[in-house]
Amino acid sequence: MRLDKLLSNMGFGSRKEVKKLLKSGGVRIDGEPAKDGKEQVNPETSEVTVHGELVEYKPYIYLMLNKPQGVISATEDDQHRTVLDLLLEEHLIYDLFPVGRLDKDTEGMLLITNDGKFSHSLMSPKRHVKKTYYAKIEGQVTEEDIALFKQGVQLEDGYVTKPAELVMLSSGPTSEIELTITEGKYHQVKRMFAAVGKHVTFLKRIAIGGLPMDEHLSVGECRELTEEDKRALFQE
Repeated sequence: MRLDKLLSNMGFGSRKEVKKLLKSGGVRIDGEPAKDGKEQVNPETSEVTVHGELVEYKPYIYLMLNKPQGVISATEDDQHRTVLDLLLEEHLIYDLFPVGRLDKDTEGMLLITNDGKFSHSLMSPKRHVKKTYYAKIEGQVTEEDIALFKQGVQLEDGYVTKPAELVMLSSGPTSEIELTITEGKYHQVKRMFAAVGKHVTFLKRIAIGGLPMDEHLSVGECRELTEEDKRALFQE
């Protein structure tokens, strides 16, 4: 990789700014001064420093965000805050995008990355990656609902959902549930409950695959995924 591209990608400024940085003599490769941005460098094996600070090369980044309500799952929007507006400056040097989406009024676990293959693997209908939600429901959830969801529910447009696991946490005029689905149709959780005559008043995603939402993340906070986290995402 060209030295100037490496420095630019790692947040040391535009190509023009990096050129000035190189001219200043603050960049070294394996301890030797480097002033030519065209110089080829192996970021995996070479030690690149800027004013004595080691440049840590990471081509991809994977973040878990505890998305708040009122923020949209997009990279840019003229009228609303997006999930990228919640990230740290150090993350924004990457060309990030959300993996899938959460509705504007839904909160909870959202993954953000710049790795297209990773995103496709998680979102591909062929992978059937589970997504688990906690919800408050206006109306009494019953054993009959659990059985219906297990079979698949017919939505208002005629589509029959894949089997879903509905767990009743409390049942009454307002019920609390957890629901695990393996697909991501538009407003799917809300539409599934509407199909059985009930209304979702609060919705939060609490897990993807075998990875639960980090309980230490406050609403609006994010952290990088570990290798163990990434493996857990694809666990049944």
